[in-house]
Amino acid sequence: MTTTTTNHPSAAYRGSRAGAIGGLTAAATFIFGIALFVTSLSDYIDATPAESVEFLVGHQSTLFVWYLVIFLVFGVAIIPLARALHRRLADISPQLADLGAIFAYVWAGLMFATGMISNIGITAVADLEETDPAAAEGLWSAIDAVTDGLGGGNELVGGMWILLVSLAAWGTDRLPKGLNVLGFVSASAGLITLVPGLSDVGMIFGLGSIAWFAWTGIVLLRGPEVAARAADVAR
Repeated sequence: MTTTTTNHPSAAYRGSRAGAIGGLTAAATFIFGIALFVTSLSDYIDATPAESVEFLVGHQSTLFVWYLVIFLVFGVAIIPLARALHRRLADISPQLADLGAIFAYVWAGLMFATGMISNIGITAVADLEETDPAAAEGLWSAIDAVTDGLGGGNELVGGMWILLVSLAAWGTDRLPKGLNVLGFVSASAGLITLVPGLSDVGMIFGLGSIAWFAWTGIVLLRGPEVAARAADVAR
């Protein structure tokens, strides 16, 4: 009795398609976040604690949606993307693919934590401001420090994931060479944010990541050619 592997290409295709949607969604969340940050939330940039609380109280809904998209939706999006990239690279570079997937899942977890803390914090600060404005400022400063450390003050975790994916795919046909070069540049910018005083380099990481996510999503939309070839050999 023989077994068939004809379902493997179909399963791989579904995983690749889910990863493509994840990549394109991740790029869209970055674009949305940056666009809102420099328009509706421009007064929120470099504000003092008192100004931040005042702005927060008057723009709770906008901030809620912003945090929801840039952290929670983004966190969800990178999970299928990480799975699809791991599937594509695991047979040629298993250690790098495994390490990259771990960093991706850690990054997703950090995004979930940051988004939930931020959105719960908005309500808590707004409620406290009605009775004790000074305490509200102190609470928001504490929340801001925590969320900045988890989800934006440095880009170590995201940078490591992109770097490991680019290293795993380098010298192969699994991802385009140009995409890997972009990954190295973007990841390097993310890692540089660890250096005190160089956190502004994170904007390069953000812009580079938009292009990396979008390009990766487009590549994955072409389907898992590698998985299909492997299935053909198995037959």
